[in-house]
Amino acid sequence: MLSRIFIQNFALIDSLEIHLNQGLQVITGETGAGKSIILGALRLLMGERIDAKSIQNAEAKSIVEGEFIISEKLNAFFDENDLDFEKHTIIRREILTSGKSRAFVNDVPTTLEVLKNLSAQIIDIHSQFETSQLFTEKFQFDLVDGLCENKELRPQYQQYYSDFLALKRHLSQLKLQLEEGNKDSDYKKFLLDELLQIDLDTINLEEMEAQLTLYENAEQIAENLNSVFSRTDQDEVGIIDALLDVKNKISKTAELSHQFSENQERIEAIFLDFKDLIFELQNKAEKIDISPELLNQTKEQINFIQGLLQKHRVTTVNELIDLRENLRNEQSNFEGLQENIEIAEEQLKTAVEKLDNLCSLLEKNREGIAVIFTEKIENLLQKLGLEKAKIALHFSPSKEFNAFGKQHIQILFQANSGFDLKPIQTAVSGGERSRVMLAVKKIMAENTELPTLILDEIDTGVSGKVADEMGKLMQEMAKDLQLIVISHLAQVAAKGNNHYKVIKKEVAGKTQSNIVELYKEEKLQEIAQLLSGATITEAALVQAKELMK
Repeated sequence: MLSRIFIQNFALIDSLEIHLNQGLQVITGETGAGKSIILGALRLLMGERIDAKSIQNAEAKSIVEGEFIISEKLNAFFDENDLDFEKHTIIRREILTSGKSRAFVNDVPTTLEVLKNLSAQIIDIHSQFETSQLFTEKFQFDLVDGLCENKELRPQYQQYYSDFLALKRHLSQLKLQLEEGNKDSDYKKFLLDELLQIDLDTINLEEMEAQLTLYENAEQIAENLNSVFSRTDQDEVGIIDALLDVKNKISKTAELSHQFSENQERIEAIFLDFKDLIFELQNKAEKIDISPELLNQTKEQINFIQGLLQKHRVTTVNELIDLRENLRNEQSNFEGLQENIEIAEEQLKTAVEKLDNLCSLLEKNREGIAVIFTEKIENLLQKLGLEKAKIALHFSPSKEFNAFGKQHIQILFQANSGFDLKPIQTAVSGGERSRVMLAVKKIMAENTELPTLILDEIDTGVSGKVADEMGKLMQEMAKDLQLIVISHLAQVAAKGNNHYKVIKKEVAGKTQSNIVELYKEEKLQEIAQLLSGATITEAALVQAKELMK
């Protein structure tokens, strides 16, 4: 339950602190006194966004703090979100002067998403302006499913439904890939086949181009080399013979004088190098093939590779190899795409079977609770002055799965006998909405473990006996949870276990809102004022005493 509220520097509130108790907690106050401001502050603890205009003094930070007495069942939630569990848990929002906000749970920083998930398990605020929730399909399914075994079953269904949607998206993407792949698969296969016509892994383009230059100039090279060989190999006048003669003479000279020993070594080295050079040239000359076929073959290979480089707008053979491998992978993936589609279709079929089974259970449970729901609501509405009101649940099949199963829901309503039931959003009047919503909240409170429920002027538009019955209904609800009610009705206020009043006054030339707890005599005066207005009459005091009994 909510045991304490602290608000500082928020709208008309300078500083406010109030302690609350179990049971029916009633809050009254004149219109515009600041009741909605307190609720707005509490909504910040539920993870709602901040309106910068709510900060009273822009030069100081704003603080909203709530202390909740919570169940140990929330221990797992605290562990999952790295929070420190405390029986008396404090949730705090701070709005800094920069406009940014921070959230804390037991002084541990956390996110707004965590606040939303935590607050959803400990408090619910219903405003008179939120009665239209009753008209939404989600609210109606939540109401009905909360009364039966679907409370546990629907989360399981929704997990399967989420997986089903993900699988449908996956299958759709695979089919789109297949469709896109079919459009250019033939062209990509042609490109791959073209790249496979030549063994790119063993090609050195620079060497091939050098080889082509050799082949193209083979005759000139052979002619030059033959001239060299004829000059070096001629008997007696050849260069080798002449160089040999020079070497021998210097060798004999070195024998006569050691001064020429170094010259002898050099000439012998030159002679050997020259013979090796001529031998190497002879070997290369023998390997020169001036075959036109080989020349044309090399030209064709180089032209083919150059054409590939230009076609694919790359500059190296390695880039062509990368392109070839990418095309290979694409083709491999494309060939496996149809197989993946078949697997996904089979998975989708299995998912549909699971969902169909769960939908059957959901629908069976809903049909089973429909009569009980109708009886409970109609009995409550009779107590609230709608003696002739009729209400029913109408389920219709859905062609597709949705977040709630494979059906749609409508709550049908009619306040007067002799008329057909119609969808509640068109059949309920403004004066009937609050009573229907209170009856709904009563039933929901019976089937949830929510510790705190806040009803903001849900009794608007009623009076007299109906107001008294509303108060009794709230008293009954407050036996199982902490019920905080903001009301203008004396019949409701008189039944509170504790009574608080929101007041607005001027302090140092500035309007400020505050909340105070009323005790016996103060409560009597407040209830009498609710009955008679600004001037409290003796009759109003007498009636207030009767109501308080």
